[in-house]
Amino acid sequence: MENAAYIGLSRQLTLRRELDIVANNIANADTTGFKVEQLMTSTEVGSRARNHDVDGGVRFVLDNGVARDFGQGELSQTGRTLDFAIEGEGAFFTVQDAGGEAYTRDGAFTLDPEGRLVTEGGLAVLGGGAEIVLDPAQGEPTVGADGVITQNGLPVGQLTVVRFDNLAVLQKGGDGLYRNVANAAPVDAPDARIRQGMLEGSNVNPLLEITNLIEIQRAYERVTRMIENASDLSKRAVERLGRAS
Repeated sequence: MENAAYIGLSRQLTLRRELDIVANNIANADTTGFKVEQLMTSTEVGSRARNHDVDGGVRFVLDNGVARDFGQGELSQTGRTLDFAIEGEGAFFTVQDAGGEAYTRDGAFTLDPEGRLVTEGGLAVLGGGAEIVLDPAQGEPTVGADGVITQNGLPVGQLTVVRFDNLAVLQKGGDGLYRNVANAAPVDAPDARIRQGMLEGSNVNPLLEITNLIEIQRAYERVTRMIENASDLSKRAVERLGRAS
């Protein structure tokens, strides 16, 4: 009976993790540039508890990490001059943080007191490997689909938009940032188009995630009942053995 309990417990642990991920997806349904996540699971053959007449190992459920869907989110018009959206999957704005370059799909930018283009968290937005500095006295900037920024008819910088051959090298950080944890070389994304005055919404489907949430809760309840039934069977078996002796 211990085998069923151990297997059920391994499944409960992954279901709790999956529940957290789905709840986070729902909480970020309105977060700019958020990408929906899903738990990856696998099975592992492990040594069974002592149980005569049971052949082979038992299969435990393992948490294999989180998969992220980098599919395009819906673009919405904001009218703000310093709001930018990327039209094109797998491409990112480049920003500078304390650990080096980081990447984001959240293009809700602003200007700091020095005129630098920065994220809402205060990180400098990069263009050509350098910070982008605008002069408010030159009027509002215009950004073309290729990311070139102009003021008063003159180019003053270009948003650096890159992509990675393998998106698995990106690790999610806070504030909608991703960090390159494998030192993979980013490449230019010339096919990605910049849309000024727009932001990309999350690619979360709230209805689907709520359905997943209900399914996970029901699965957890089923596994709990299975463990309880296995425990009851084991208890009754011990009681019968005690009476027989």
